[in-house]
Formats: sequence, structure tokens, C-alpha cells
Amino acid sequence: MSYMNLYEPWGLLNQVLKNKGQSFRGAEEERAASMYNWIPTADIREESHQFVIEIDVPGVEPSEIEVSMKAGILSVQGERKQEKQVDGESYQRVERFYGTFHRQFSLPDTADSEKISAVGKEGVLYISIPKKAVAQPRRIKVDVQ
Repeated sequence: MSYMNLYEPWGLLNQVLKNKGQSFRGAEEERAASMYNWIPTADIREESHQFVIEIDVPGVEPSEIEVSMKAGILSVQGERKQEKQVDGESYQRVERFYGTFHRQFSLPDTADSEKISAVGKEGVLYISIPKKAVAQPRRIKVDVQ
């Protein structure tokens, strides 16, 4: 049996803060962390015609990532599988997280949930969420009778 040491740079500080009832994580991330093995980082940006979410998922096959939409909530889940150890090898440090993940994002009313697309490229999942066409204000002519 090999001994694996998981390196967590904020682990001690989070433990101290947890004992005081505080944490660097939000309540949603705390719940997710207790149910899933890791939480991939994400960037969200708004462009003129769409929202884009970029999620770091290195080592995860894009075809094995599930993206779903329900009641205004976009869910992304998958799993990064741990590489099999070769007999005689032992790790000195393990910093990468393995196992299942699940992220959820609340979408604004302006998002067109019917046209969402996702592409995996070089360890990043790109999710494009087009904006709905907004009705432009128009002037209505009043006829004189």
C-alpha cells in the first residue's frame, strides 16, 4: 500500500476558519465540496450577443461531461478518473483532484436556453449561451380621423 499525501495550501487556514465558523468558500461551494470530489474553476463573461462560461476540466474527456438545463439552472457534471498506479511507483505529493464534479449556474431571463452549445478544447469546456432577441422599441403612428 502506498501513502499519498494530498497537498492543500489553504487546508490549515480553512480548518482554523472552519473552527471559528468561517471559510473562504461560499455556502454553495461548501455543500458541493461535501458531495463531490472537486470543483473545477470557471470564468463567466457577457458579450453583446451571448454569455460564455469557461470551465477548467483538464484530464476529463469532453464526451463524458454532461451539460443540462432545467428551470433556469445550467448544470455541468462529470468525472476526472485517477490514473492507475504502476507497481513499484509511489507519489511523493498529490495536488490534483480526481473524482466527480458538479457545477450549477443560474442563468438570467435574457438567456436563450434553447440554443446553448458546449465545446471541449485543450482541457477547457466552453459553454455559449446566446441572448434572446430583445424587442426593439418602435414608434407607433397615431392616425387622425
